[in-house]
Amino acid sequence: MEEKELTVGAKAALVSVVTRERSEQEVEASLAELRRLLETAGGVAAFTFIQNKETPDVRTYIGSGKAAELAYYCAQNEVTLAVFDCELSPSQIRNIEDVLGNVRVIDRSMLILDIFALHAVSGEGKLQVELAQLKYTAPRLMGRGTELSRLGGGIGTRGPGESQLETDRRHLQRRVHMLERSLEEMAAGRRTQRQARDRSGLPRIAIVGYTNAGKSTLLNYLTDAGILARDQLFATLDPTTRKCQLPGGETVLLTDTVGFIRNLPHHLIHAFRSTLEEAVYADLLLIVIDASDPEARAQLEVTEALLESLGAGGKPTLYVFNKCDLGASHPGMSLGKEHVAYISAATGQGIDMMMEKVEEMLHEGKRRVTFLIPNDKQGLLNKLYQNATVENIEYGAEGVTVTAIVDAKTYGPLRAYDVQPPREENDDE
Repeated sequence: MEEKELTVGAKAALVSVVTRERSEQEVEASLAELRRLLETAGGVAAFTFIQNKETPDVRTYIGSGKAAELAYYCAQNEVTLAVFDCELSPSQIRNIEDVLGNVRVIDRSMLILDIFALHAVSGEGKLQVELAQLKYTAPRLMGRGTELSRLGGGIGTRGPGESQLETDRRHLQRRVHMLERSLEEMAAGRRTQRQARDRSGLPRIAIVGYTNAGKSTLLNYLTDAGILARDQLFATLDPTTRKCQLPGGETVLLTDTVGFIRNLPHHLIHAFRSTLEEAVYADLLLIVIDASDPEARAQLEVTEALLESLGAGGKPTLYVFNKCDLGASHPGMSLGKEHVAYISAATGQGIDMMMEKVEEMLHEGKRRVTFLIPNDKQGLLNKLYQNATVENIEYGAEGVTVTAIVDAKTYGPLRAYDVQPPREENDDE
């Protein structure tokens, strides 16, 4: 066990366990992140409490003796909250609170959910957070006498012969079903918006990455989007899409997405799935990495794993190492990736070169072609709008002249209408 005094007048204890599967270095890094989460939620860390144990205790996570020791430190430091850097079961929370007395116990996921609730702005974002809270937190509050009103409104009228716990459960189930229906309706609206963007023919680029890597700052720099960009975890929850011009003049759609973090609660991923799917439907991903963070490599691994779980793995990706003006913690770190850019979204350093790489990647395997499509074949225009970037269109007596950037798959069926088709290798000289 290691105990460290961090602040005067502290109110929260951060608790973790070093196990045979989780090294001391990993625990220290995760606790540093947990402290930032606590600060983002408005709390202050009094001390960290680290236990060395082969495997976590099934009853109290840290063991009964250490739980009693933690209770002593909490009393000495006037701590009212203990945050465990793990996922606790309902019975573990109950057992730990029995030992700690008046100290409230939450786990890492509950803290992240609280931050999401604090930062949710849009109606959809608030519903997504509430749904995730109900599915994750409610089972951990049941039977503890904790007020549930903050999670879903007042409790309904109690039925004859029902216990309060059964009444609570019925109320929460109804609320969950209502939230799921509302979010499905909003998801349908999001799909309609996405289809409208598809018909525009504009390439779609999703800005993704670890929380606080600088995604919103980058979108603000490129588009004057005016998104709140603070030095906080999960400052932005709602996706924002803006138009942006590439160096060659082509217009693209840039979307800022919610940040990732290690051990992101499963229910939160599910609730925000329609939002996170912006990455799935993108033509190109910009993975933004905080190059000044010593944990940059581990954060990138978390980001890539989450993208894979969402079905966005394997997409064309530009790895954008941000905050290079602060000094990269891993100078020259490229991780063997083919497409890499080094920038400062705060100062603009390197962004011009980054956008040139974006343009090159979007056009890889593509070329600009001018088609003359007969008037009786104008249905082919739909194929171009769906699968290519239409740059110019003119209607004439002979047909429609369209200039578009196309890939080989789209070009094939339209080759006959190419104004200047490429010569075959065996053409006569």
